[in-house]
Amino acid sequence: MTTDLISLFDCDERALEQTVAEALKGADDGELYIEQAQAEALTFDNGRLKGGSFNTDQGFGLRAVAGEAIGYAHSGEMSREALKRAADAVSGVTRGYAGSYADAPQRSNRKLYSDENPIGSPSFEQKVTLLGEIDAYLRAKDPKVRQVTAQVAASFQVVEILRADGHRVRDIRPMTRLNISVVTGAGDRQESGSYGFGGRIGFSDFLSEDSWKAGADEALRQALVNLDAVDAPAGSMDVVLANGWPGVMLHEAVGHGLEGDFNRKKTSAFAGLMGEMVAAPGVTVVDDGTIDGRRGSLSVDDEGTPSAYNVLIENGRLVGYMQDRQNARLMDMAPTGNGRRQGYAHQPMPRMTNTYMLSGDKTPEDIIASVKRGLYAVSFGGGQVDITSGKFVFGCTEAYLIENGRIGAPVKGAMLIGNGPEAMKRVTMIGNDTKLDTGIGNCGKAGQWVPVGVGQPHLRMDQITVGGTQA
Repeated sequence: MTTDLISLFDCDERALEQTVAEALKGADDGELYIEQAQAEALTFDNGRLKGGSFNTDQGFGLRAVAGEAIGYAHSGEMSREALKRAADAVSGVTRGYAGSYADAPQRSNRKLYSDENPIGSPSFEQKVTLLGEIDAYLRAKDPKVRQVTAQVAASFQVVEILRADGHRVRDIRPMTRLNISVVTGAGDRQESGSYGFGGRIGFSDFLSEDSWKAGADEALRQALVNLDAVDAPAGSMDVVLANGWPGVMLHEAVGHGLEGDFNRKKTSAFAGLMGEMVAAPGVTVVDDGTIDGRRGSLSVDDEGTPSAYNVLIENGRLVGYMQDRQNARLMDMAPTGNGRRQGYAHQPMPRMTNTYMLSGDKTPEDIIASVKRGLYAVSFGGGQVDITSGKFVFGCTEAYLIENGRIGAPVKGAMLIGNGPEAMKRVTMIGNDTKLDTGIGNCGKAGQWVPVGVGQPHLRMDQITVGGTQA
């Protein structure tokens, strides 16, 4: 792969710049986004290598922004002729429109991850051997293990952004991940557990034997816990959320509602509430794309804006939205470095990076001890959220009863049901132990998927509706 994507075109840089400038004449904003990407995934299942894939792709997307309108065209053909055809297509939104081309984003020399391509090291053979070792380790560890699935995945993306004013930005983005899933059984009953970790790092940073064994042990522990779980109770009760991955509920139930486009169009439950109390006192939520090596981090977003530490909710009060350039301009706000896209065939839009709640002053032990009868939710699986109403449903993959301030029996089938803004006002205790997830988050919006991070401290939320199988 090349790191100079301009050289992929069959013309020199000056000719390319002229074509982009002509295409965006009269526009408020826009850019040429060029991408070259590789991705590899290997899956080991039932004692053998069951799947393997390797993909490489390259292309460009040309965008012209005129007011609320966007003209967008993309192609996998890296030629000036293809770019001219794209220019003809996107210029439709600027005909009869006389915009003032926005100033370029400020430059930044900050680098949050290395330029190393993780796909080539370790080798294909070493990765397959590793997956086999994980499978053998788990099967030997407990006779209840019935199935093991392990997957290693990596990607390497180079992007270049060229604006009509000649401003040019490049970013090189590695990504790695290891997932382990275990099914345990006793008689006719089977339960599963899983664990994954990764980030914008090379494999050498986390594929040591100690690291993968710790991940395998955690997946097995969760599966064995679920094998002993009893039916979850149903009703309204106090709920304690663990730190780390349970922040996915915050991401879905609150984070999406704080993206600029939903608020500009007034389709968010948070629309029009800037400056208002939207959560309990003490609740501070940030979106931070500047953390070294994290899955959701970006040195610059997909419009060329440096990522930032953005405070969204401060001490319960709504103080900010996540913005791309178009929505920021239309709302008379500043871009926040949240303009993201899945790839060159997609338009950028406001998206989260690493979204999490800051710590409070309570210990996890004190939070759990404060609950007479309730639920301790340690990990979540799938969930659904309606952005406009704020209503959510989340399924727990690991949860326990709390009885008289002590963690009791594990439960299965627990669902948390509520409304995001309302749930944030039910937070009564905030732990001192904020933690981010282990590097496994993906976020979908308008058909586009991007990697993200989530996190939070332990939380107590009073009188949340729990759906279960026991009245």
